[in-house]
Amino acid sequence: MSSNRPDPRPAMGLRPVINVSGTMTHLGASIIVPEAIEAMARISPEFVEMGALHKAAGAVVARLCGTEAGTVTACVSAGITLGVAACMTGADPGRIEQLPDTSGMRNEVVIQAGHMVNYGHPLEQGIRLAGAVVRPVGQVTRCRRSQLEHAITERTAAAVYVVSHHTVQYGQLPLGQFAEICHERGVPVIVDAASEYDLRRFHAEGGDLVLYSGHKFIGGPTSGLVAGRLDLVRAVYLQNFGIGRGMKVGKETIVGLTAALEAWEARDHAGIRARETGHLQLWQQRLKGVPGVRSELIPDPTQNPLDRLRLHVEPATAGITAWDLAAALAAGEPPVIVRDHQVEGGFFDMDPCNLHPGEAESVAASLLAILRRAQAQQVPATDLSARRAAHEESLLHWPH
Repeated sequence: MSSNRPDPRPAMGLRPVINVSGTMTHLGASIIVPEAIEAMARISPEFVEMGALHKAAGAVVARLCGTEAGTVTACVSAGITLGVAACMTGADPGRIEQLPDTSGMRNEVVIQAGHMVNYGHPLEQGIRLAGAVVRPVGQVTRCRRSQLEHAITERTAAAVYVVSHHTVQYGQLPLGQFAEICHERGVPVIVDAASEYDLRRFHAEGGDLVLYSGHKFIGGPTSGLVAGRLDLVRAVYLQNFGIGRGMKVGKETIVGLTAALEAWEARDHAGIRARETGHLQLWQQRLKGVPGVRSELIPDPTQNPLDRLRLHVEPATAGITAWDLAAALAAGEPPVIVRDHQVEGGFFDMDPCNLHPGEAESVAASLLAILRRAQAQQVPATDLSARRAAHEESLLHWPH
């Protein structure tokens, strides 16, 4: 922690985590920019007309994303549900109040099987929440044009396309082709681009509604942006008077996100990349020559403008497995949380985008200390499956 930033976590019984996992919701997503924090504090004691506030924020979303219209949702998951609802109901008040009963409506949603991921909950559950029926297309590792064409029928209301490192990164239809097929048949395309940096690319490639997290790269409070066609964005907003009521966003969120978006325009993106590159170089230099550890820079799989450091761990030489090294980092002082969702492959990634000053050095020191101990003691490998099962079991006993 920097000396001029007091840490409220210990007083709340929370661990002072260092995040090298990335823009992960389970860690609080990202660092909120000062402009958003200040804007939220200023609006908190004031009353506003929420419809007018939504309209003003939507104009900023549309301008930044280069679309006809925009609106703010509670998060991207909410945006998927409301986007699907919008494609089924349009601006019809009766249909909006009828949901999740979809009688008399087109209610099927097509999605490539390789895009049916889980990043907190099953993505398809967000579709079903609107009352829609999920229709998977293709197989997990292969989706062909003919399969999508066959899946679209007179019952199809929308298509969902997911841009994420979690999806299968091969054998899938690219967005441009996916959208072309859907548009030829009058089906709108909803793009989940939650953790993406480029606010214009996916609309240009054919997305009719494009969803971004406001609380990831943008650096706003927990929120979602919906940008796209005027008629569909209007129908998304109108879900606030139907199933969207339970997903509503407050004035502080809307104002904070608007301020974060405006700060995004003025942000020194090149300077941020240079700082992150410095963190990666520091880690590589400190780990050079450590037995059993090999590092490499990995470009972001969805073309975000950033690299991550991948640490390959050879247990016989390093004296520890990749998953036990990740667990030791998480249990340390300070706790360091890495990007460990592929540790059974013998590696994990380290993301530099959410570090406070001085934390990159702390990460390097923790890594080296654990690896030195492992070299001397040869840490017995734990059972990764048992570790994951124990975590799932602990969730069932929350909050104990």
